[in-house]
Amino acid sequence: VCSSNKAMSIVEENPTAAVPSPLVRRGTSVNFDEGQTQDDCTECKRSLTVVVIGASGDLAKKKTFPALLALFDQGLLPSSLSIVGFARSKFTQSEFHAKIQPFLKGDEDVVAKFLSHVHYFSGAYNDVESFGNLAQELEVREANSSLLSAANRMFYLAIPPSIFADVIQGIDAKARAVNDGWTRLIVEKPFGRDTDSFHELNNVVAKHFNEHEIFRIDHYLGKELVQNLMILRFGNRIFEPLWNSNHVQSVTISFKEPFGVEGRAGYFDNFGIIRDVMQNHLLQILCLVGMECPASWAADDIRDEKVKVLKCIRDVDMDDVVVGQYGASADGTKKGYLEDPDVRC
Repeated sequence: VCSSNKAMSIVEENPTAAVPSPLVRRGTSVNFDEGQTQDDCTECKRSLTVVVIGASGDLAKKKTFPALLALFDQGLLPSSLSIVGFARSKFTQSEFHAKIQPFLKGDEDVVAKFLSHVHYFSGAYNDVESFGNLAQELEVREANSSLLSAANRMFYLAIPPSIFADVIQGIDAKARAVNDGWTRLIVEKPFGRDTDSFHELNNVVAKHFNEHEIFRIDHYLGKELVQNLMILRFGNRIFEPLWNSNHVQSVTISFKEPFGVEGRAGYFDNFGIIRDVMQNHLLQILCLVGMECPASWAADDIRDEKVKVLKCIRDVDMDDVVVGQYGASADGTKKGYLEDPDVRC
């Protein structure tokens, strides 16, 4: 029930899926408007700061930073770049680098160069002054790197929705871009616990940011296999005529992972697997599998067809639902869910 008229995906599998055009670079060149040269390109002369809120968490280290590395390696980020991790944990910069480096795969020289752009700042999510201190740090870095006084800032929220409101208020009050630079807010799923909390969060976001500044994302939409579902369906003369209820008896969408919560129990025990992956990731896949061919490949037309699918889904009868918790592995190397020390039994 979290939909948007925009979609942006940052994932390691396909990092170029939907990067805003001012950021996109092809090798050493930039996508210019017609008749524009590099000397005319204002965006090329501005620095970009990407602030990853929740930088010490599971999502950031496993997905966000590897995705940023992929963008960096392919030359899809501005040359004047800073990436700042923001979290409550007290880390030195070298300690933070050591925390994320095991997840950064690729050429050692490229990784080292990427890490030279990565910094860390510790602060409280519910303290406005922490964002004021962060802004001072950003201004120093921007002054040293930007060819113009204006610098752009992108805030990526890799945090639970329970702390979205405090962070959004702090960013708006203290850490927005200055001197005509733009500010963007990227909000990861889950966007609230239920319909009521979704509307509450949406109202908070709308109070502090304009709609064009907000990107509500589901990173599964950036996975290559997920993106190829529409090609498989609507670009294939064999499958397209048969992909309907006359020929398909049932559809099973399986989500399998070879690991447990692994450090995420504090978050996971409050939200559960349905909110974590079913309401968002798997529902998006369901829509792609079940929707009709959109009028065009524009985001609005694809969204409209997805909404039609959602409206056709009947309410879930709990008698049709089977829920459970995973136990320990047969060889004892993997603990069961209830054996995790952060799970409340």
